[in-house]
Amino acid sequence: MDDLVQTSDRTAAKLRPGIFGHPAIDCDVHIAVPSTEALMPYLDAFWFDAFKSRGINRTSFTMTGDAPNAPMAARPDWRPKDARPGSDLALLQKGALDGFGSSIAIANCVFGGIALHSEDIVAALCKAVNDWVAEHWLNKEPRLRASILVPLNSIELAIEEIERRAGDKRFVQVLMLAMGHDLLGKRQHWPIYEAAHRHNLPINIHAGSLYNHPPMAGWGSFAYEDYVAQAFSFENQVLSLVSEGVFQKFPGLKFVLSESGVTWMPACLWRFNKTWRGVRPEVPWVKRIPGDIVRENIRLTLQPLDAPDHTGAVERFVDQMKSDRMLLFSTDFPHWHFEGTDALPVPASSPIARRILLDNPLDTYPRLRETLDTSEAAA
Repeated sequence: MDDLVQTSDRTAAKLRPGIFGHPAIDCDVHIAVPSTEALMPYLDAFWFDAFKSRGINRTSFTMTGDAPNAPMAARPDWRPKDARPGSDLALLQKGALDGFGSSIAIANCVFGGIALHSEDIVAALCKAVNDWVAEHWLNKEPRLRASILVPLNSIELAIEEIERRAGDKRFVQVLMLAMGHDLLGKRQHWPIYEAAHRHNLPINIHAGSLYNHPPMAGWGSFAYEDYVAQAFSFENQVLSLVSEGVFQKFPGLKFVLSESGVTWMPACLWRFNKTWRGVRPEVPWVKRIPGDIVRENIRLTLQPLDAPDHTGAVERFVDQMKSDRMLLFSTDFPHWHFEGTDALPVPASSPIARRILLDNPLDTYPRLRETLDTSEAAA
């Protein structure tokens, strides 16, 4: 750890080559709150008493779409013996950081309590989660960065939480879900984007749902249906963000789609571009071909990769998208999507390997450049 230097207001780290021969930034790892009781010290007196008296502290808030005992929730070698997947710092260090030689990993804590209907309780939970992440993860592992979890049922309280946490440069993006109350391009969300943009924070749209609405045309019967339908929700969000004019209002704002898959994007943009040519008068603020806007403003994490199991699939995606800047390296720790260290589906010698592992993450996350010594990365 000699190459990591802790300072009073930020963490400076030198980028070192990982197992692929290039420095690597892991843009999606998962950490889990072990129990709601663990959040109690981070509540003010009012909410501490309220949680105790109402039994909220005894509620697990397990995410419906991420059942902890399901095989996909954690690889066997990344699963704690008697705890929730993602709750063990030592396993994350061994599996995601040391295992790949990653200089930085961006942690997402997707906590099920954000699906509650009470705006005030959700805001209290988000505040507690963010403070717990800072103390129990960021303070203990200087290679970690994190996402600001915000209450998705209150624009005002979401902005309040962004402003409260934005001063800590170790938080590098704002975390939202792919299926919430409304499509994310809607103008009621724009104040959140303004606050994020002002603080150099991309918006991370992560797979997940508040389950206020069916993820499909109706409610399915199986978790399998919900899991597959997540990709459709990301397609809807891309369409909404571009059509509503988010990127005309905030041209420098990046959106990162996590656990969305990637192979749906070329077909989506082909349809998007073709239709735009015929109905442009309806959205006059979309002044450029939608595909160009998406290539400039939207990024996708790599795992789980939904490409065919043969060489050249990722290169084909890059060719179809006409961009090598959209993919971000991720392991999706502790989820089980690949074996061993087979997380990068291109050879390390490929011209796009370094861009996926390092250059694209640095271009996407301004705060990483602020807090990393990139002098060796240019070599």
